[in-house]
Amino acid sequence: MKSAFDINELVPHSGLMSLLDEVLDYNAESLSARVTIVEDSLLVEDRGVPAWVGIEYMAQAIAAYSGLMAKNAGQEVSVGFLLGTRKYTCNRAYFPVGARVKISVYEELRGDNGLGVFRCEITADGISNNMATDKTTDIEVNDIETKNIEVNDIQAKASLSVFQPQNLDDFLSRQKLSDQTSTN
Repeated sequence: MKSAFDINELVPHSGLMSLLDEVLDYNAESLSARVTIVEDSLLVEDRGVPAWVGIEYMAQAIAAYSGLMAKNAGQEVSVGFLLGTRKYTCNRAYFPVGARVKISVYEELRGDNGLGVFRCEITADGISNNMATDKTTDIEVNDIETKNIEVNDIQAKASLSVFQPQNLDDFLSRQKLSDQTSTN
């Protein structure tokens, strides 16, 4: 189903650090979001956004999923933590300028203690306009079909482990106390 909330209401990032453009679809176990790579995207280089940024796209899609679940339950959006990534693979070194990147996350496990595991995928469904610059070859691409073949082959996958404490203030207080105790 389509989200009634703006992405900025769901992801506890602000300003330039909020990387996703919109939620495309979601249900009780999954969410799909989109980001369009533009020339002034955060972390963009000559060839586009480096593929390693895909991990952050995945993490923010998980945050959007958690934010939607909280909002739908009448709760506040809460901060979560990326604990680790397993087997991140991407068949491209960059997400090119003009690509409409789709991020899909599927909840595989969520414990009562706030730990969760999500299977994540990134694909691209074309370019935002037919005059996008191909940053890999520095030529103008006027043929949308040619560009779509190149862009549509983008695939990235990973499994992300996350943690969302029930009470962030209590969790941070315990961590601070633990840090103080370990240094004494």
